[in-house]
Amino acid sequence: MKVLGITGYSGAGKTTLLEKLIAMLVEEGVSVSVIKHAHCGFDVDQPGKDSYRQRQAGAGEVLVACDERWALMHENRTATPPDLRELIVNLSPCDLVLVEGWKRDPIPKIEVHRAANDKPWLYPEDPHVLAVASDVPPPDNKHWIELNDVVKIRAFIKQEIGV
Repeated sequence: MKVLGITGYSGAGKTTLLEKLIAMLVEEGVSVSVIKHAHCGFDVDQPGKDSYRQRQAGAGEVLVACDERWALMHENRTATPPDLRELIVNLSPCDLVLVEGWKRDPIPKIEVHRAANDKPWLYPEDPHVLAVASDVPPPDNKHWIELNDVVKIRAFIKQEIGV
């Protein structure tokens, strides 16, 4: 499985770009999975449901399934956050894993940058950023693709990642 990070600060347009890229890739026959980093605690379960009650009782993992989908909830009861590589191996085989978040992990990345956010560029400190997708060109010669040009971003992924 190939792995590509889509990284940047909140509000830069990562999720919007991912939506467009995923649709384009799937239409081309590329199988895609996504790992999304969430800040703060989150829960896909609902208080009062059986699965929620089972996790609260101490189950380390609860798998909920129906005809259309299944979800595995794993309680991380250690102080150590999960490692990205450990999470990737839990995915079913696919052609491409797109990772949203994990800014500091050593994986190939496209930085999504929006000038209105007034945030610093990430690529000068991260040698794993292959290109910048932004509404403005970066201040030096870093490979730049206009943020809304999904076709060019897709072509770049094909060339650099091979999928």
